[in-house]
Amino acid sequence: MSSNIMTAEIDVSKFGLIFAGAQKNIGCAGVTLVIIREDLLGLASPECPIVFDFQTIAGNNSLYNTPPTYGIYIMGLVLDWMTAEGGIAEMQKRSEEKAKIIYDVLDECHPFYRAMVTDSKSRSRMNIPFRLCSKGEADEALEKKFLTEASSRGFVQLKGHRSVGGIRASLYNAITRDEAQTLASFMREFYAKIMMQ
Repeated sequence: MSSNIMTAEIDVSKFGLIFAGAQKNIGCAGVTLVIIREDLLGLASPECPIVFDFQTIAGNNSLYNTPPTYGIYIMGLVLDWMTAEGGIAEMQKRSEEKAKIIYDVLDECHPFYRAMVTDSKSRSRMNIPFRLCSKGEADEALEKKFLTEASSRGFVQLKGHRSVGGIRASLYNAITRDEAQTLASFMREFYAKIMMQ
């Protein structure tokens, strides 16, 4: 798990192991959250690197190697903030609201904005990839213009993942509903401006 960790309640009893990067919703890069069922400890094969032998890690109170102390400190601050804000239930509510704000624009302005995931049941609440299209085809020049104008308005890191391209709106827990609404307003303005040309 990575992008979706700490954005919805998870029944950990359904998993043997949860391995999650902290860099999206829990803290900064360099910290990994591992939740493992106790009956799976001690089953590592001899070829398994010691860092993935969770019996060794658990047996040393997660201190077998020098821990990334600053990252763990930041993680503690984030978890305290999340608790004060209402916990996982509140994070889930907010993520659903933020995602709806952006998906509504994509759906309203289709086919100009084309969501890369069209099945609403499969859409991510954290990372929303989409393309800008003209004449039914993805238009990289139009996407470049969108990114340039977005940057001039203070929106950063909207360029799509290198393996997918297009645009990607990331709505991690630290992004507020107002910030998602501001992006949606910009998207509507950009759409209207292009349609007027």
